[in-house]
Amino acid sequence: MIVAIHQPQFMPWLGYFDKIVRSETFVFLDSVQFKKNEFQNRNKIKTAQGWMWLTVPVMYKYPDPIDEVKINNRTDWRKKHVRTLAINYQKAPYFHELFPEVEQFYAGDSEFISEVNRESILMLLRMLGARKKTEVASALGDLPKEPSERLAAICESVGADTYLSGAGGRNYLDLEPFNNKGITVAFQAFKHPIYPQLYGDFIPNLSLLDLLFNCGPDSLNILEGKICKV
Repeated sequence: MIVAIHQPQFMPWLGYFDKIVRSETFVFLDSVQFKKNEFQNRNKIKTAQGWMWLTVPVMYKYPDPIDEVKINNRTDWRKKHVRTLAINYQKAPYFHELFPEVEQFYAGDSEFISEVNRESILMLLRMLGARKKTEVASALGDLPKEPSERLAAICESVGADTYLSGAGGRNYLDLEPFNNKGITVAFQAFKHPIYPQLYGDFIPNLSLLDLLFNCGPDSLNILEGKICKV
């Protein structure tokens, strides 16, 4: 069984979903330290002025783990996101078809960023048509502190024989803990597709929402490189 593991991010980019799609089980690594100013509470969308952040405000204190970071619900960020997406994507071909599910997501009331991130990812997987089995690392019991040992232990816990690492794992991953457990390590080789977008020149590395609103039912095949729309 192929397993991929990654910190839960908010409305992630295409490469994140490529890793999920290529795995059989995906584990949300929510028990590690929250990283400020990365993608754990924000992601990028496209506007007529270029890309912009879609940010969930959080109440964070170093070194809180992701699963303990609360959302700052004193600000009406959900309403702001809905309005921002409507303004910038209302002319996209599949916006009106998909937006009701996005609005339903924003009608939620989760208090923790890890929960909101998981909900956003599961929503996008449904819209993509790629349902996958998922697990949450914090529910797997005590795990080693050393990063490679922790990943290998998660793989063993969920019954993996292959761990699908991001391409960057070549630079830091210690293979010995995986070899000791008989787990093969494979590395992601994601090539970002080009697809039709609003507002001029193509911008890569946006939230999967951008692909979905623009390409609808073709999105999964575009992500997997099976068809090219440009």
